[in-house]
Amino acid sequence: MTPDPAATPDSAHAHDAHRAISAPRLLAVDPLLDDPETRIVVCCGAGGVGKTTTAAALGLRAAERGRKVVVLTIDPARRLAQSMGIDSLDNTPRRVKGVDGDGELHAMMLDMKRTFDEIVEAHADPDRASAILNNPFYQSLSAGFAGTQEYMAMEKLGQLRARDEWDLIVVDTPPSRSALDFLDAPKRLGSFLDGKLIRVLLAPAKVGGRAGMKFLNVGMSMMTGALGKLLGGQLLKDVQTFVAAMDSMFGGFRTRADATYKLLQAPGTAFLVVAAPERDALREAAYFVERLAAEGMPLAGLVLNRVHDSGAAHLSAERALAAAENLDEPRIVDHMDGKAVRNSPDAYDSSESPATTGAQDGSPDPGQAPDQTVEQLTSGLLRLHAERMRLLSREQRTRDRFTALHPEVAVAEVAALPGDVHDLAGLRDIGDRLATPSPEQLPTSEE
Repeated sequence: MTPDPAATPDSAHAHDAHRAISAPRLLAVDPLLDDPETRIVVCCGAGGVGKTTTAAALGLRAAERGRKVVVLTIDPARRLAQSMGIDSLDNTPRRVKGVDGDGELHAMMLDMKRTFDEIVEAHADPDRASAILNNPFYQSLSAGFAGTQEYMAMEKLGQLRARDEWDLIVVDTPPSRSALDFLDAPKRLGSFLDGKLIRVLLAPAKVGGRAGMKFLNVGMSMMTGALGKLLGGQLLKDVQTFVAAMDSMFGGFRTRADATYKLLQAPGTAFLVVAAPERDALREAAYFVERLAAEGMPLAGLVLNRVHDSGAAHLSAERALAAAENLDEPRIVDHMDGKAVRNSPDAYDSSESPATTGAQDGSPDPGQAPDQTVEQLTSGLLRLHAERMRLLSREQRTRDRFTALHPEVAVAEVAALPGDVHDLAGLRDIGDRLATPSPEQLPTSEE
């Protein structure tokens, strides 16, 4: 097996060659945001990789470059509101103050239930809408039915695009267990609302009158009895009442879901897959890239978040550890008059061991304490550097595997920050990092 260059001592040249060969295409963020044809940017990926921060940073950068932007987030942590200096976000876009330039930035947080209520109110007469909104089954469905959040995110996106009030809509997809839920949810909810169970529950109301009762008694007695035992009689009644009230709206759900799905496939939409340089996150990113291609949805590229770097990358982990061990090893570094002397012959000829040359009570010699402290500190820093270089090597190998599988995907790398982003300045910094290639991404003179 060919040895891993990153695991071989003094292999900087081999590692550089490996890196140059696998260097991905650069994602040009500013041209994407500046293009007036780009109307929707969807940030997607696994949970916990920085989608919300990326979406907010992209929105701020686009606004400060002159566009009128709204950022739609589905993040329950409300970090977006805090970083933008807004007390709270809700289902209505709110303008963000402190934006430089001629553009505008608005932000909103999806209220899943309120969005569902708005759909009901917009597509049903007042009496029917009231019956639906007060129905216990609807209240449970709108508050937490599996896939409802993703479906309502798609609904809200469709509403925002239809208003044509913003040049650019940046979407932070829901923190789902799988990033694919955002694409699958509309079809799943539409299938549920148009499914066999719904049609069965709706059938008695459609037949009507005595015929309906006869049909119910003869054709559905066993099914309703089973459902009644499973769901409870009152819940079954609530479901049937809800289904009867929603009958005229079922087709609209599927129609709007299909329209929004086509909107995501349109040339004016750009998907950005956000990931961390970790195996599981990039595996999910690769899966999503393949799914987007299969669905014919436009992928702009990959944002690789929280990438680590070092200002002393020329010092390998192996050399750093060797130096640390030399500092830690007795007799290798001896102390005389406050100075470090390496490989002193007197140290080996002395009748006193290093452990006994200090104070006889076991306490350190005060005259040597400063030198010993510096050595310990230096050794600790060298070991920390070795760990950082090993981390860099793991991240590089993980990225290279993704690049080898998907060389067509453009990549923007964002260096890891020492702390959380909590204001516009932090978001602006993220935007700058998104638009500026890291040193590892820049082509070498040999390329």
